[in-house]
Amino acid sequence: MKKIGLLAAFALFITAFSSCVILSPKKYKALLAKQDSLNTGWTESQLKNESLEQRIARLKADTASLNGQLADLRSKYTEMDGNYAKLRSNSSSEINKLSADLKKREQRLKEVEEILRKRDEATNQLKAKLQEALLGFTKNGLTVEIKNGKVYVSLTDKLLFPSGSIIIDEKGKQALTQLATVLKQQPEINIAVEGHTDSQKINNLGQIKDNWDLSVLRATSVVRFLTEEQKVESVRMTATGKGEYQPLAPNTSAENRSKNRRIEIVLSPKLDELYDLIKQ
Repeated sequence: MKKIGLLAAFALFITAFSSCVILSPKKYKALLAKQDSLNTGWTESQLKNESLEQRIARLKADTASLNGQLADLRSKYTEMDGNYAKLRSNSSSEINKLSADLKKREQRLKEVEEILRKRDEATNQLKAKLQEALLGFTKNGLTVEIKNGKVYVSLTDKLLFPSGSIIIDEKGKQALTQLATVLKQQPEINIAVEGHTDSQKINNLGQIKDNWDLSVLRATSVVRFLTEEQKVESVRMTATGKGEYQPLAPNTSAENRSKNRRIEIVLSPKLDELYDLIKQ
């Protein structure tokens, strides 16, 4: 507004001055040129002012947009920070839980290993005692060995029974008596008596119909002798017949068939402690 007033006053002054004073053409043209210059400067100033206001408005709009984006980013950061803290807390809890479970499993594994070590130690001791007690019968086809953590006492049929019979002879009773002496000293041992035959069919044996019958009845005879005459606890005993289906050698010769006709007494330590631990 000041500039407009000055220009108007200057124009009036020129007009008044022109009416009172006679100017030379040269000075008059100079004054007109000065007026044009002022008008041009004023127009340029107005244009520059409008351009500056537009820039200011655009900058304000950009600033508002950036502030909005900044607020949005801060909100997302706060949310992410909260999620990270929650995840870290949960991860720490899960890690602690897994660590505790791992320690528990390691402890149980050590307990299982200790039980198995004791079982193997007891099995080896039992084998040694049986070998010592039954040493006199090894020439008659008796063997003692460890398989799969169990002690196998194998007695050929000629050591226990007359041919085709299920009645234990005197030599067989002597071997079983020696065996029972050791078994009664080992109350933590389970006893399974298995009857085995060769593959030849049975003829004229009265009530014994086949090899299944023969294997089962011979196993039962051994169990009765050990429990009724030698007083081994019945609850520890099991009698089974395997027939001809688990041979030690092919039934292609008399010697091999003799090996296959046998009684196997399988002795295994009770593993109640181990089973209870596994169930936990």
